[in-house]
Amino acid sequence: MSEPASMLASHGFVVHVVHYFDRTGTTGVADKQTAVRNFPAWGKTVWDAISHGARQPEVDSERIGLLGFSLGAYLALSVAAVDARVKAVVEFFGGMPKEMPLFIRRLCPTLILHGDHDSTVPVSEAYHLQQLLEKKSMPYEMQIYRGAGHSFTGDAWDDARRRTLAFLERHLLTQPV
Repeated sequence: MSEPASMLASHGFVVHVVHYFDRTGTTGVADKQTAVRNFPAWGKTVWDAISHGARQPEVDSERIGLLGFSLGAYLALSVAAVDARVKAVVEFFGGMPKEMPLFIRRLCPTLILHGDHDSTVPVSEAYHLQQLLEKKSMPYEMQIYRGAGHSFTGDAWDDARRRTLAFLERHLLTQPV
């Protein structure tokens, strides 16, 4: 996770890495029961991080984006669905929780990056998100990496990194305020 943060910071983005597990004292990887129980608190942590970041003098509060991996991608998408301060989301092998359509107030431009051999978060989650974005006529980009699982390496990682930077530059740096 530090590599994408460093890469984005080196291209002029202000980056805050949110440790949402800290709010609930969760360590390691969250199983499904832990994730369901703590998801609201973790989402509140992301919301609070946006509030904190937006108050920083080096942050343009009109150009806030979120990037998440796996569970972090679910959180980023969920928060963006109710928080208009979020202008773009990059999600790596995550999805939109099945319960969220009941609560979605809005969607924002989204970059979907997923492996077609992901056994942790099935690629069907990417296609479900694609359908939601299309239904709301929201701009999105999607790349499904053949043979990739629940992480990217080599050429897939290089491509995902390039796409992430281009997407965020397009949706955060070049948009009129």
